[in-house]
Amino acid sequence: MFNIDFRNPKPIYEQLTESIEKLAMKGILKPDEQLPSVRQLAMELSINPNTIQRAYTALESKGITYSVKGRGSFIAPNCKDAIDGRLEAIKKEIKKLIEEARDIGATDELILSWLK
Repeated sequence: MFNIDFRNPKPIYEQLTESIEKLAMKGILKPDEQLPSVRQLAMELSINPNTIQRAYTALESKGITYSVKGRGSFIAPNCKDAIDGRLEAIKKEIKKLIEEARDIGATDELILSWLK
C-alpha cells in the first residue's frame, strides 16, 4: 500500500509521509480512517518503528492526520484543506519563479516547455 524505495536517497520517513499524503489526497485513505499502528507498519515494511513514528509526527504537524491517545493515528477530516493549502503555496512559488525567469529573458514558450 505504501511506496518505499530503499534505493532512493530520500529519507524513508519522507517517502512514507508523501505516500500517505498522496493516498489521502486521492481519497484512497478516507477521513477518520485509522492508519496501521507504528509497530504493525514497522513489521510490514521492515523499518525501524522510530522512522514510522517520525513520519506520523510529520503528517500530524501538516494537518494530514490526528492522533488519539491509546488508539493511534487517523486521517484528518480536513486533510483536503491542508493539502489544498499546500497546493496554493506551491502555486504561489511557481508564479514567483516564472516571474523571475521572465525577468532574465525566458519566453513563455520556454517556460511552457519546462512545465511539460
